[in-house]
Amino acid sequence: MVLGLFMALVVIFLDQLSKMLVFQYLTGIGQHIEVTSFFNLVSAWNTGVSFSMFNNLGNAGIYILSGFSLVVVGFLVYWLSKEKSLYMRLALGGVIGGALGNVIDRVRLGAVYDFLDVHVGAHHWPAFNVADSFICIGAIIIVLDGLFFSKCDNVEKKEG
Repeated sequence: MVLGLFMALVVIFLDQLSKMLVFQYLTGIGQHIEVTSFFNLVSAWNTGVSFSMFNNLGNAGIYILSGFSLVVVGFLVYWLSKEKSLYMRLALGGVIGGALGNVIDRVRLGAVYDFLDVHVGAHHWPAFNVADSFICIGAIIIVLDGLFFSKCDNVEKKEG
């Protein structure tokens, strides 16, 4: 469990540091920088959740979405306390840290600061941040583990 919680703390630190540095940098030179032909740094404030869903909840959204995130984090911490797999502990820590990083923004700033903008031509993925990245990577690992690896572990335990 300690490894997962340490991972969560690292994610929170990296998320908050990156948001602060990019915000300060973009505030000084503009709200949009083209880094490559498919990647920009932008300043975007998201009052909702992924892909700006539920962004019309107003100030109540801060409390509703933060409360929901904290309940989910509670379940994930409980899961983490029972988890034996190294990869799953790291994945759960990444999701926990990402969720808490965004809760910190929501409570402190009233919205989540997103700054990574990936696009192909005129087709843009919604802006995201380091916390979102760890949530997605962690969720992918959790799903892959559930689809491909946990079943193998259960079969081995039954046969052994």
